[in-house]
Amino acid sequence: MNGTLDETAATFRALVESSDRKFARVRDIPVYLRGNHHYFHKVFKAYLRLWKFQQENRAKLVDSGLQRWEIGEIASRIGQLYFNQYMRTSEVRFLLESYIFYEAILNRGYFEGAKGLKKDLGLRFKELRFLARFLLVSLLLNRSDTLRTLMERFRTLVDDNKAKFPKTNFKEWKQVVQEISRFVMVDMVSTNIGKPLRYCAMFDSHPDSAQCVARFHSKKVLKLKDALLTSYHRNEVKFAELTLDTFRMLQCLEWEPSGSFYQKRPVESHENGAVTDYSGTSGLIDINLAADLTDPTLPSNPRKAVLYRPSATHLIAVLATLCEELPPESVMLIYLSASGKAGYTNDSQVESLGGSKKPSKSKIASQSPHEQNHHVYDAHVNHKGSSIDLCENYLWLGPKGNGGSNNLYPGDIIPFTRRPLFLVIDSDNSHAFKAGLSKLVLHGAEMGETTALLLSPLRSAVKNSCDVDAMNNGSQFTFFLTAPLQAFCQLVGFVFTDSNMDTYNEADCIVSSAFAEWEVILCSSSSVDLVWSQVLSDAFLRRLILRFIFCRAVLSFFCPLEDSDEYIPVCLPHLPNSVAPNSEAVKSNIIQLAEHLGVVDIFHFSNS
Repeated sequence: MNGTLDETAATFRALVESSDRKFARVRDIPVYLRGNHHYFHKVFKAYLRLWKFQQENRAKLVDSGLQRWEIGEIASRIGQLYFNQYMRTSEVRFLLESYIFYEAILNRGYFEGAKGLKKDLGLRFKELRFLARFLLVSLLLNRSDTLRTLMERFRTLVDDNKAKFPKTNFKEWKQVVQEISRFVMVDMVSTNIGKPLRYCAMFDSHPDSAQCVARFHSKKVLKLKDALLTSYHRNEVKFAELTLDTFRMLQCLEWEPSGSFYQKRPVESHENGAVTDYSGTSGLIDINLAADLTDPTLPSNPRKAVLYRPSATHLIAVLATLCEELPPESVMLIYLSASGKAGYTNDSQVESLGGSKKPSKSKIASQSPHEQNHHVYDAHVNHKGSSIDLCENYLWLGPKGNGGSNNLYPGDIIPFTRRPLFLVIDSDNSHAFKAGLSKLVLHGAEMGETTALLLSPLRSAVKNSCDVDAMNNGSQFTFFLTAPLQAFCQLVGFVFTDSNMDTYNEADCIVSSAFAEWEVILCSSSSVDLVWSQVLSDAFLRRLILRFIFCRAVLSFFCPLEDSDEYIPVCLPHLPNSVAPNSEAVKSNIIQLAEHLGVVDIFHFSNS
């Protein structure tokens, strides 16, 4: 009998060591590297074999000394593998599988140790690392109830560890508590009302424009296949290596699963309604690497590489890798959010529009919408009448000092315009990219493709100075691109309560109706630039364009004319006049929204 136990234990240990070696080889492979699929399959296969072995021999392994935390460690590794696959492929089914394993670990208390025994410090660190990973997965899946439970458990565990191990430094774990608390507080307040950030076919598809969109399929069209997302600001809201701005863009570039697909499948059944006892060492968590959780009605998500505070050289290297592997007839989205000044914070770009007004630089009111768009562009390129030295205009990626590998210049992007690009530049120094890439955008690169640009205002707009704190919670421009109605309400100071949710829902209908109308106008226009027409058939990019139109119009009417140069976003190439801020279709919808929320008096509709 002892010989059988020893043999089983030896086989188990060998499988653990083999799996751990394979895991170590893939754990730190950057998610933007698209190869190595065969080796990831080998790692999954190794853990599948290990998991099944401990399930089939659980009693013998327990008799030979198997600890509960060891089962938890294996399950946690499998959850990590699924999460890494999600970050590598953007397939939400992998994220759901990760959630299933993490939830089972939590419910069974694998890292809590045996009953009646004191947990050692090593086991407590394992539990903290597990909870931190589970928090990130729950955040990405928008599981607010689970988030609250995990946050309270994490905070309690950190406080308990500090009390029981006073000589151990838990400063980093305390910082994790602060980060997730701040992140969830901002995210819950600003975006967890109404529609999800992900593209939802129920809300974001407009049947009236289907035929107009379909006409582009007979021509050359580009599909969004890859995205590079990065942001760096001092003191920005973040959790782990995910900032609030990149989180919003990440979610915005995914399909919202529908129906039963989005409901997590149960970990295991309960016979006759009985509650399963998790007090013993158990390993009965389903693992199915080929689980078909994909919603067949939805296309695949574009792959996304999220870079956390990269140096400029690292960002360029990743960009080169992604461009080299971009499939034919595809476009890559590049989202860059950063300051143009070393050491600046988000609040340095915020000014109240309720104070004194600067002298008008030009008579914008007498110009046509098309001329207004060109004027704003020219004003940004030649900011305050001075010529731009491209060597002094850049995005600052920090965090140490200034210059060298911290500065990303417009010229750094030029080599990659050989492939179709959709650039979103969110910075107080975005005018550097207007100047540096304008010729390529408007005329096309000699050896490459024309490029689409959505460029933020130089400053964020607020109603009064007391709203500055609200604007520190992520970029205003990015907020408009990912949650337009919430961004509008934040701008005008409209606060949601249970008593005014009907008002919010009606406002949501106004915005949805406006987007549907603009989509038909845009897709029916005979003057839309080729750059835009090539991407309008892509649902994600079309939605970003419509939200840009909304953002530009709202800020145009919100800001006094003499202040408009710095507070209005710009797109290149120019969009048709039919969707300009002063066009009837756009202006009337913004007025209707402002009247509905009772904030029409803070806009300048009569002067535009």
